[in-house]
Amino acid sequence: MAVFSPSIENEDNRITISDYKWNLKGINTADYNFENANGKVVFVNFWATWCPPCRAEMPSIQKLYNDYKDKIEFIFISNEKSGTVDNFLSKNNYTLPSYNQLNASPQEFSVSSIPATYLLNKKGEIVIHSVGASDWNSDKIRKLLDELIDK
Repeated sequence: MAVFSPSIENEDNRITISDYKWNLKGINTADYNFENANGKVVFVNFWATWCPPCRAEMPSIQKLYNDYKDKIEFIFISNEKSGTVDNFLSKNNYTLPSYNQLNASPQEFSVSSIPATYLLNKKGEIVIHSVGASDWNSDKIRKLLDELIDK
């Protein structure tokens, strides 16, 4: 399976998140209110344990998470039972903070297939919207994250 670096949205075409009222039930972490993400750089990934492209991009995401977990918010959403997700994460030594949704996600997250990943800047603009497996540990993504953190 080919894995590519995701495309960055042109600044003029970026969509802004309009509603942060999204509550998440922690699977391997504390519950999360998305309002806490307002004003922060946020990485949101919709995935499932049964999804081959989701599993293909997980190692690159884990590497990125290891280096940026104290600088940006990482949110991993699955609609599977918490035991299924927790077992998968533990078996593969992933420490990615995973959640189930307690209510609908912001309408700007229009997920029709997975994996679907959104990277938001501090203004709540979608800088990257990627569907399918991507290499999240690329130099391009790291440079972008560093720029977004410093803005």
